[in-house]
Amino acid sequence: MLKLAETDRKFEYLDDPALPPETAARSLQDVALANRLFGGTRAILSEARATFQQQHAGGVRTLTLLDVGTGQGDIPVALTREAARCGIRLRAVGLELTATMAAMAQRNKVTTVAGDARALPFPDRSIDVITCSLVLHHLDETDSVRMLRECTRVARVRVVVADLRRSWLAVILFWIVSFPLRFHPFSRHDGVVSIRRGFTVRELQALVKHACDCNARCLKHLGWRVTAAWNPATTFGDAPTNSTPITL
Repeated sequence: MLKLAETDRKFEYLDDPALPPETAARSLQDVALANRLFGGTRAILSEARATFQQQHAGGVRTLTLLDVGTGQGDIPVALTREAARCGIRLRAVGLELTATMAAMAQRNKVTTVAGDARALPFPDRSIDVITCSLVLHHLDETDSVRMLRECTRVARVRVVVADLRRSWLAVILFWIVSFPLRFHPFSRHDGVVSIRRGFTVRELQALVKHACDCNARCLKHLGWRVTAAWNPATTFGDAPTNSTPITL
């Protein structure tokens, strides 16, 4: 198996299925705010933008998107707006592990289904673009490999995975700013643990290579973020670039 650097596996409150829904909702609000302020949303948009522009140049006007671990649906909302600026109508769907979590994203008018990222409830090559933000660090290596392979199996055009870049400076700065931002104590705890579970560029690239046998483009982004993006056609055979979206 792939040998990654030792990271902190301390428990995160948001991983607890028994977490009260109102507390989970508050924590997800904090995650969405952190995405907006600290670069998580920008990292995903910067990778997806090139795909939208390329597809539009090839004559595609509609794409389907699945956002794995969508939280409150802030990422697909931002991606839908960005796609529209590129001349693409994006039909976005979020995925959350439980029906309760899926219902939270529905409140933001994001179509969301309940399902396991390690066994996506979609056929092969049925979604054009798959995004996944801040999910990978919640998983151990075995489940990370399963999720990455599932994303590659289902996607037709592009897979974009974003996560945190491990840094003690990021831990310190997050802890400081979490107080004036009035983050919930659970969010403050989880944020620190999440950063300590993050990846270096080399680790993320090696993980994708191990899982999918492809050379992902891995980049650093502001706000201690890192992305990996790859074309699933380079992994499991040829995939059409001008694809017809499924009904979502």
